[in-house]
Amino acid sequence: MSSIDPYQQIMVEHQYSHKLTVIVKQAKNVTKGAIGDMLDTPDPYVELFIPAAPDSRKRTKHIDNDVNPEWNETFEFILDPNQENVLEITLMDANYVMDETIGTATFQISTLKLGEKKDAIFIISKVIEITMELSLEVCSSATDLRFSMALCEEEKIFRQQRKTKIMEHVNSLLGAGHLASARDVPVIAILGSGGGFRAMVGFAGVMKALYESGILDCAMYIAGLSGSTWYMSTLYSHPDFPVKGPKEINEELMKSVSHNPLKLLTPQKVKRYIEALWKKKSSGQPVTFTDIFGMLIGETLIQNRLGTTLCDMKEKVSKAQSALPLFTCLHVKPDVSELMFADWVEFSPYEIGMAKYGTFMTPNLFGSKFFMGTVVKKYEENPLHFLMGIWGSAFAILFNRVLGVSNSQNKGPTMEEELENIRMRHIVSSDSDSDDESERPKGTENPDAEREHQQSSQESWVQRMFMALVGDSALFTTREGRAGKVHNFMLGLNLNTSYPFSPLSGLSTQESMEEDEMDTAVADPDEFERIYEPLDVKSKKIHVVDSGLTFNLPYPLILRPQRGVDLIISFDFSARPSDSSPPFKDILLAEKWAKMNSLPFPKIDPNVFDREGLKECYVFKPKNPASDIDCPTIIHFVLANINFRDYKAPGVPRETQKEKDFADFDIFDDPDTPFSTFNFQYSNEAFKRLHDLMEFNTLKNLDIIKQEIANSIEYRRQNPSRCSVSLSDVEARRYFNKPQGNNHI
Repeated sequence: MSSIDPYQQIMVEHQYSHKLTVIVKQAKNVTKGAIGDMLDTPDPYVELFIPAAPDSRKRTKHIDNDVNPEWNETFEFILDPNQENVLEITLMDANYVMDETIGTATFQISTLKLGEKKDAIFIISKVIEITMELSLEVCSSATDLRFSMALCEEEKIFRQQRKTKIMEHVNSLLGAGHLASARDVPVIAILGSGGGFRAMVGFAGVMKALYESGILDCAMYIAGLSGSTWYMSTLYSHPDFPVKGPKEINEELMKSVSHNPLKLLTPQKVKRYIEALWKKKSSGQPVTFTDIFGMLIGETLIQNRLGTTLCDMKEKVSKAQSALPLFTCLHVKPDVSELMFADWVEFSPYEIGMAKYGTFMTPNLFGSKFFMGTVVKKYEENPLHFLMGIWGSAFAILFNRVLGVSNSQNKGPTMEEELENIRMRHIVSSDSDSDDESERPKGTENPDAEREHQQSSQESWVQRMFMALVGDSALFTTREGRAGKVHNFMLGLNLNTSYPFSPLSGLSTQESMEEDEMDTAVADPDEFERIYEPLDVKSKKIHVVDSGLTFNLPYPLILRPQRGVDLIISFDFSARPSDSSPPFKDILLAEKWAKMNSLPFPKIDPNVFDREGLKECYVFKPKNPASDIDCPTIIHFVLANINFRDYKAPGVPRETQKEKDFADFDIFDDPDTPFSTFNFQYSNEAFKRLHDLMEFNTLKNLDIIKQEIANSIEYRRQNPSRCSVSLSDVEARRYFNKPQGNNHI
């Protein structure tokens, strides 16, 4: 483990695992008894099982009609040396109908010394001898997980290359001479909220404005949540981006979302979805309704590139030609509201992981089986549409609303109200967390029998999945069946927990909150109450859901101190009770989350709405710039149709009635609005209205963005050591403030 990071909440204790190698050599005198042998000569094979190990069940091939078989097959198990590990050996007879157990034996692995190689003979039924060679060794210190809070090397290299390009673009945008040194280049991040297709279409208009104005060329990061990630995925997976800008890509998107989503549920298409899911399930990976939803989203948005993966996006940033895209979801616990507990999971073309624990992996390993930081079973990299399903899984959980089959005939509950009733106590049921492979029924390797078994199982599963689509299946009706699920990449790790502590504030979290008089806290006392808790490192699978289920802006990705962001341009497409409602609910939650994690965040004064009314954007700055040198400035755009009604472009009035009618629309007040969170079909007019509105709102406030970029440059220039923290200072502060809560798990 590297030196302590000042913002580390939970540290992984790096421990060595052991590798058990078993060579199943041969067996002698295999018998099923006098009568059994008379009816059929045994077709023996050996099954090995270690209950405490991941990927715990192995088996040899079967050998036909042989009472003295020789296998000479080698198997490996990764073991936690702190657990009691017992090898269970079962001698089986392969049959056409049902395999038969001949006998069993066990071996206490603790009797084997490290570095020792041992030949062992196991006696079964008094006469059968199975000869094996067993050896135990320490696994390599290298793991497949990276344990560090620091940015990965690829991101560090990207940042250096990107800063050089940003310097050129900023000088072009603001005028030559604004930036003379890469040291003074401000780190700018663009954020997009969730909100279904409303967020996706709105963000499409935003990105067009930012691209064509040159602002996008000045950004280091683009972070998205739920619906915004769908647009980012569409953009960054497009073969012509960034040479071809959002204008042309958005026109393609407009055509894609004009179709009725029910057309994606034809029997032929559903059969294709089911076959893909069956293949995934048969390989040993968990499958839920989120997988189906991801396919539907993929078919709609990236239908010509369904094989695209997150790793493929590396080419879009290989020369720092584009801002680095960041995506997110939540890891949630069974029976705990995601407002109380949620770990933010971040995705980039370079890594996937959780900053809370300092654990990261390359994207091609997400979903593979891990144990103690090492992959024990690797799968193909999940396609991008699977991740898109996870990132927007709130809509899989509430899929009946997407299809327009809500129980209410008129005005049902809002998405927020419905999710309030769900919470995570409903998402996870009593589903067994045992190893899929250990649960499978034993079957012969006879091709005909195996094919028949697979076909029967698949047909049954297809029927259940079809029933899921019409709402009569546990896969559809239970939240557990809809939330995303993957193998737990932190299985078997040891964690050392402590409350987060910022060396910059000099205060514990509670003291910091009291100093600010908790005036930004939202009324619900349960919000984020358990966010310091660790995940369950014994659970073989974890649930991953839409980040909008806690709050609808991806600030946790950008607030990582290691990214040192100076300016955040935030776009919030969240639903509100009406067009005139205060638009600060989610940014206030983000502020509260940041304070509880001791992360600098500007004061969000909700009274600004009373003073200034509804505007397209608001600027929030550090309260004391001289002392809050690590606090970013936030330009916060909200979804509002104000000046767009009168102007078709900044400074260009609308003249014709047609132009005025086009812009005269409400977003949330219209009872027949096409901009509902659950609307997954946009007419060309609805698309253009929302797209052009957010393009206009962005362009109208370009001067504000440019001014804050200039301010950030000066801020950098005056504070060149921004975000540089001395570890000796950290240790001193830890000693004097004595934060509580160190617990070994």
